[in-house]
Amino acid sequence: MAHLEIRQVSKAFAEGGRRRAVLVDLSLAVERGEIVALTGRSGSGKSTLLNVMAGIDRPDGGAVAVAGQVVSALPERARTLFRRRQIGFVFQFFNLLPTLTVAENVLLPLDLLGRARDGARAGELLEAVGLADRGGTFPDRLSGGEQQRVAVARALVHEPSLVLADEPTGALDAETGRAVLALLIDLARGAGRTVVLATHSAEVARAADRVFLLENGRLTESR
Repeated sequence: MAHLEIRQVSKAFAEGGRRRAVLVDLSLAVERGEIVALTGRSGSGKSTLLNVMAGIDRPDGGAVAVAGQVVSALPERARTLFRRRQIGFVFQFFNLLPTLTVAENVLLPLDLLGRARDGARAGELLEAVGLADRGGTFPDRLSGGEQQRVAVARALVHEPSLVLADEPTGALDAETGRAVLALLIDLARGAGRTVVLATHSAEVARAADRVFLLENGRLTESR
């Protein structure tokens, strides 16, 4: 069984008094440790698909399974707990909490799980992302690239089996984006994590094992 399985998933949203189909009967299987890129124009549904994979949104039809668990069938509370344990999410615009320090932001997934704060683990990740000396700093003192590196560390601190990244380099300049992407892929691949990236960037897509185009609600493998 693949680590991530999307089985005939459909999703539509109300728009102007009508239902607009965003995902149409999609199926996808991603193996453990594989890195997959989702490409497509703005509004094609890449973020929606990531949210369905994460259990943030429920599909209108079909099923999503992660590590053998049919996430889409779980009630909301159980989906939230599963997501906190198994999934790390890297957002395009970082989503760091401004009232928490860098180290506290990294440790937040452990706090949400009720686990003991593992300062050593946070320190290791901050060192890995080149921010070992910034743990006591607040996010507004960091550059965009530094904030995204903190977001990568936060997504990995609880050792999720699946990492989802929504335009992880979209808010960064080209050079910083390349560095953040390499860091995310190196850290995830080294730990055998499954990664799905939504991206506009051909350069980001080239770093993936497989690439899919999302267009008119359907997925086509392009590499």
